[in-house]
Amino acid sequence: MNRFLFVIADFLSRPPGFYLIIVAMIACTAMVPFGLTSVITYALSVAAIVITGVVLIQGYRDTAAIHAKLDEIIVALKETRNNVVGLEHAEPEEIKAHLARLEMEAAAADQEAKHGGVSDA
Repeated sequence: MNRFLFVIADFLSRPPGFYLIIVAMIACTAMVPFGLTSVITYALSVAAIVITGVVLIQGYRDTAAIHAKLDEIIVALKETRNNVVGLEHAEPEEIKAHLARLEMEAAAADQEAKHGGVSDA
């Protein structure tokens, strides 16, 4: 089922899929004078749900790709800590705690660089 959803999302996120949705909406709008308002409402609701799903699936794919690329960079750089690889799977509290530690380390490094730069001058 996942493969099917990814194929549909991929098709609908490209111009031909977008044009198909536009044509379907125009066809639904053309049916209004024939008293098919409930059918049109249903069709447009389904289209809205499908479009939302496409956005969510594409967002998931983009995010997963970004994480994979960042993980590759982290692993490739010898001076980085590999404990951040896979952090996106942790609980939100664990991610916030890790982010707070990184921010404190960055602030300390910044302070050290400022004081080191002043004493060297």
